[in-house]
Amino acid sequence: MTTKRIITMLLCLAILLVQLPAPAAAALPGEAGQTYETSFTGSEISLRGSSSQQQYFTVMKYWDVEQVTVNLHYQSSQLNEDTRSSVTLSLNGIPFYSFRPSRDSNGQQSLSITAPKGFLKEGSNTLSIQGSLRTDSGEYQLCSMDDEQDSWLHLFNTSNIAVRYTAKPITGGIEDFSARFSGMDTVREGQSLLAVPQKASGAELESATYALAGFAKGNTLNDRTILLLPYREDTAADKEAVVLVAMYDHLPDRIKKLVSTENDLSKYAVIELVNKESQPTLVVTSKDESLLIKAGRLLASRTLVSQLSQDRKVVSDATDVAEAAPPISTNITFTETGDKLTGPNHQEQTYFVSLPSNRSIADDGRISLDFRYAQNLDFNRSLVTVSINDTPIGSKKLTKELANGDVLNLNVPQSLNISGNFTVTVAFDLELASVLCTPNREQMPWAYISKESAMRLNTKDRTDLLLGNYPYPFLRDGIFNRLAVVLPQERDDYTYRSLGNLLNMLGQYAEGNTGDVHYYNDNATADNLKDNNIIAIGTYKNNKVIRDNNDKLFFKFSKDGSTLLSNEKLAIEQQYGAGIGTLQLLESPYESGRGLLAVTAVSSESNFIVSKLIGTEKDRWKVYGDGVVADKDGTVQAYRFKTISGAASSSLVSKALERTDVLGFVTAAVMIVALVIVSLLLLYRKHKKKRGDQA
Repeated sequence: MTTKRIITMLLCLAILLVQLPAPAAAALPGEAGQTYETSFTGSEISLRGSSSQQQYFTVMKYWDVEQVTVNLHYQSSQLNEDTRSSVTLSLNGIPFYSFRPSRDSNGQQSLSITAPKGFLKEGSNTLSIQGSLRTDSGEYQLCSMDDEQDSWLHLFNTSNIAVRYTAKPITGGIEDFSARFSGMDTVREGQSLLAVPQKASGAELESATYALAGFAKGNTLNDRTILLLPYREDTAADKEAVVLVAMYDHLPDRIKKLVSTENDLSKYAVIELVNKESQPTLVVTSKDESLLIKAGRLLASRTLVSQLSQDRKVVSDATDVAEAAPPISTNITFTETGDKLTGPNHQEQTYFVSLPSNRSIADDGRISLDFRYAQNLDFNRSLVTVSINDTPIGSKKLTKELANGDVLNLNVPQSLNISGNFTVTVAFDLELASVLCTPNREQMPWAYISKESAMRLNTKDRTDLLLGNYPYPFLRDGIFNRLAVVLPQERDDYTYRSLGNLLNMLGQYAEGNTGDVHYYNDNATADNLKDNNIIAIGTYKNNKVIRDNNDKLFFKFSKDGSTLLSNEKLAIEQQYGAGIGTLQLLESPYESGRGLLAVTAVSSESNFIVSKLIGTEKDRWKVYGDGVVADKDGTVQAYRFKTISGAASSSLVSKALERTDVLGFVTAAVMIVALVIVSLLLLYRKHKKKRGDQA
């Protein structure tokens, strides 16, 4: 082969290689192409006649948004008129797309719409879906009438809002990392890990508990938890964000080299962000156990963490990290600036009210709604209705005379039996007056809820030792309530994951970082556990506390611990009993008035399965009574065994002290009685003196 021919062949090969597509590069965490989908919440929803629905989604502050797509899957009534029915989408109150739903394919349709990025805002965003659905053509009638029962559009819950984004580089230090660690995209993909050493000490676990409580508070998902596991290469390898809580001597060598030692760690604790470019890791460490715990308490405070803009925070004995739980408010304001509702017919505004789960609404609660509305309504048919947790508690007819300033005062029925968080919904039916059956559209009807609207709320403790009141007694009024956690001496990953599930739920409800949590191995003495509320995680064989109190459990183990036994509530076959997990909440055998929660099974894997029931809000509704059984197939059975449960009832004096209205009345009454007594004494002295003068 000649040299010329070889050169020609090499040139052709080079040209061919240039034209071949380059191999796609592997996407690194945070690179373009990530998409977060928010499905439409709750059950499938419907629009009828002229009505609207709102869906909410979040844009994280560390997202660089590239595109927002609204994916609708719906079915339109077969009677809807294509040319007269319409649906309009608005983002944060700004309309951006309208369409006419078709009756083709039996009304089942799919539609994807790109929303303007400029309408987005950081944090919560609102997508409004306004329907104007008509069943008649209106061609041959002067007065056309629609039947709202026939004019509907059904939105399937497969509809979603998809946000495509790129994660921005970490520039905000510990605060920036914290937001990403608890971010809904990181948590949903299981990319957050809070790690401790394999054989973590009590101090390391206590510090990790406070830290996890703070991060769990920032987790907005109701079906995902932040993972708790020992730190190993296999557990941390694929995680995008890691928090490692450990004594300095227990840190892996490669992490130890990254932690600054400019401060004496026997006198300080350090919270330091390392590995920002590859795998961001927040290291919490010290050589002093009390300082390590203090650093964990700092991370439990969302307020303090939001102020840490640097990559490193040093904690000393003098560092103030205490954050008490906020007082339980008796006066709750619904809106800070006021809320406007526009459009005819039914319009709703919902407010979320947060309460500790162990408190319920007591008597004499009251809602005062201050509002105004348009004057072009049909006042014979327009009204406002207030509901709590979708249960109506009262309505009022709207009138033209009070349109510029109306008030609705309602008592909160104690029979609602509400505990923990609840919602208050204000619904307006804004019916338009008509002329010759043609709606008056000169002015869009509206209603406005003013910032003076408020709720006076009296609450009382729910002290029954029942799983429906969980996380009581382990949290009380937002802080850890003398919690003692008993773990096996030898712990596998399932044990840590079970503990992590429980701590995620406790963290969601924790408000302050000043409570007490202590960890013990299963050889803890009665003196260690006295005057504590106890969570014992483990099996009959590896947790002595569970083994010693087997006779007090509702679901008892066999003598060799190989299965759970039948009882008066449930017949248990031997093989089935070896595969189920249980949650059992009973009075502490170490002190009356305290609680013991046994998270127990024959295997630690079954423990993990049942612990998921009290790990997230999604499954918590399945848990009630004081004894719960769950198997690997997802079957959950809940029972109540105790006939009398809970701490002693509050005294009359303590109840009165919690009621500001009663306390004020009693104070006034005492003052009046005192004044009467003083007046009588003065009159008596005066009368006696006069009698003495006469003598």
